[in-house]
Amino acid sequence: MAIKKIAGTKDEHDHEHSEDDIICFTSHGREICVHASQLENVFKKGHTREVSSWTIMKIMGEFTQGFDFLKRFKKSVSIMGSARVGFDQQIYQEATDLSFKLAKAGFAVITGGGPGIMEAANKGAFEAGGRSAGLNIRLATEQRANKYVQESESFTFFFTRKVMLETGASLYVFFPGGFGTLDEFFEMITLIQTNKIRPVPVILVNREFWQPLLTWMENTMYEKNKAINKKDLDIYHLVDNAEEAYGIIKDLSKQKNLFN
Repeated sequence: MAIKKIAGTKDEHDHEHSEDDIICFTSHGREICVHASQLENVFKKGHTREVSSWTIMKIMGEFTQGFDFLKRFKKSVSIMGSARVGFDQQIYQEATDLSFKLAKAGFAVITGGGPGIMEAANKGAFEAGGRSAGLNIRLATEQRANKYVQESESFTFFFTRKVMLETGASLYVFFPGGFGTLDEFFEMITLIQTNKIRPVPVILVNREFWQPLLTWMENTMYEKNKAINKKDLDIYHLVDNAEEAYGIIKDLSKQKNLFN
């Protein structure tokens, strides 16, 4: 049985192959081999509900790369927040200050790798001489890793990237943000609520931004509709600024050994 290696181009399926051939591709530095008889399925566009074998292999590759990347960090903090510049500049400085302190305490700082609060957090870790990492997403607008990211991995799929941001960290900090930040926050507290991951500290920074949402959760979700339990409101901790966030993290570390 022959094995043929061809470049990873969009026109690969135009080459002629024997049905007995094994065709090998390189995707993100990893070699993937498929039977020539399956090439039509691999490159099939299909309808929305149809997922090609090639797409599945790309997803598997991203999960493998992502978990391999995270193994580099013994102790890390995931910091989420807006990629935009619409928030008060003080919020960005708070993200830089907190990341600086956490990096000095031995945490690797991991963000989505983009601009805004993500950049501010990576900047703090960088200036502290700590480890500054980014999990970047490939977009049509070509989002690039910010200049303070020293170690990075990039992803095509939002869901694979989100799993990496929510996997393995000792601590999760959420600064003000948009839909993406809220998505990551609710995903995180849902995983803790349902015991899908071990309990881990979740810190919300900037009371002015988060308090209206938390009040709605308590009054409407819990008290009025009983959609959640009272104890679910204890999953996260609300603080005003970086100094208060660092203080509560130190207090929590006495229970969870975060600084060991």
